[in-house]
Amino acid sequence: MTQSQYIINRKLNIVELGKRLGNISEACRKLGVSRQHYYDIKRAIDEEGLEGLLEKSRRIPRIGNRVAPEIEQKLLDYSLEFPTHGQSRVANELRKQGIQISPGGVRSVWLRHNLEVKRLRLKRLEKWAAENSEVLTESQVKALEEAKEEKEAHGEIESPHPGFLLAQDTCYMGYIKGVGRIYQQTAIDTHSNMGFAKLYLEKTSLSAADLLNDKVLPFFDEHGICIQRVLTDNGTEFCGRQESHPYELFLHLNDIEHTRTKVRKPQTNGAVERLNQTIQERVLLSSVPKEALPNGGGDSGGPRRFLAIL
Repeated sequence: MTQSQYIINRKLNIVELGKRLGNISEACRKLGVSRQHYYDIKRAIDEEGLEGLLEKSRRIPRIGNRVAPEIEQKLLDYSLEFPTHGQSRVANELRKQGIQISPGGVRSVWLRHNLEVKRLRLKRLEKWAAENSEVLTESQVKALEEAKEEKEAHGEIESPHPGFLLAQDTCYMGYIKGVGRIYQQTAIDTHSNMGFAKLYLEKTSLSAADLLNDKVLPFFDEHGICIQRVLTDNGTEFCGRQESHPYELFLHLNDIEHTRTKVRKPQTNGAVERLNQTIQERVLLSSVPKEALPNGGGDSGGPRRFLAIL
């Protein structure tokens, strides 16, 4: 017997006992229910039949409490034009247009359409912009630019093709007695994940430019690819006056745009940071005797071959 059948049979027993005893009050007293409950059951059977005895779900939305469809559509249109506005501001701005809706009502509409947070509203705008050829308003363009900057600040960089964006960084590798400090210039194409690295004894703009001139540009030129943009941090080896800074001048002469990461946001340049970490892990592993590695280090040479490429 299912739960629904059990509920129906229990309620029918109340009605049948009342008929058999000929006394509704006595039947209700024996079963421990009120007379009102008996009359509710009797009315449900008369109006809806046996289906009226099933429990009514309370999860069905009370449509009468919702905002009117035309108000909901205006709210959605406003959120498409101003996706960064919060629920209180949306309610205030709509009120200026003669539309009465509370901040809680705004949020309820957003929840029904999966738009309760700014990120989801911006995602909706991006999808709408991709599917429609209409001209974007100034507020929509600004919102999309802010969304792009926020993504880049968290390492989400769009690279549609090789050469679109090259990430570069300087990494301190350690100190060698009799030689001095060792620095590494690292670069990676954010589309193809093709990486380049070269060791230097100094951390200067000349070494930063040398990596591009010696390793990166020759490789991409060989494949007929132009580097369009370089992303670096705000280190002195990368930033300075264009007419006097070797690195900035090198980029200008090669028609490469220079973009800098946000201050104290190393994750913006996450691709090259991860490459630095991988190289350091390989260098650390290569310092372990071959006999101590699993399977004697294998046949491929692993990290030693990787270091030979550097």
